[in-house]
Amino acid sequence: MSYDRYVAICNPLHYVYIMGIHRCVQLAATCWFLGFAIPLVTVIMTSKQDFCGPRIIDHFFCDLVPLLKLSCSDTSPVILENILLATPLTLCPLVFISVTYVYIFTTILKIPSTSGRQKTFSTCSSHLTVVGIFYGTLVSLYVVPSDGHSLNANKVLSLLYTFVTPLLNPIIYSLRNKEIKLAFKRYALKIK
Repeated sequence: MSYDRYVAICNPLHYVYIMGIHRCVQLAATCWFLGFAIPLVTVIMTSKQDFCGPRIIDHFFCDLVPLLKLSCSDTSPVILENILLATPLTLCPLVFISVTYVYIFTTILKIPSTSGRQKTFSTCSSHLTVVGIFYGTLVSLYVVPSDGHSLNANKVLSLLYTFVTPLLNPIIYSLRNKEIKLAFKRYALKIK
């Protein structure tokens, strides 16, 4: 999304050429491939662990940290592998998104009219909201030492990035649509 916004705002005359169907398919296929291939390393290493004791994970879903707490084996190789993979896989997209938005904001600030700046900025605000919620919860859950959180706090943070963010996506993005805004206004007037 940030690359799409970057091309649309910083190179609007080249947008159709740069973001053609071939590029969109290429970007989507890369995301899907990496989304399955990268966790495979962690899955394979975790599957080689010996598990004993209770067979109940104290979490909403099978998250890695609560799962590893049930292991009787040495989990340090899995934790090290997870840190070595997760750090660049979290930071690289975040840096990429940040750099593209720096370019976008500098381009927006060069727009002479206030209404043009507002309209251009509004196309980015919904994506920035979702990115902020997603990365904010990921960083507070996985980067900040887990000793500072209770298990219940970890569950709530996990819900934010696995459930709330995808739930908010259509709402946040549709609020830019004039028909949706009008429908919300009519609904709010009926409630009063």
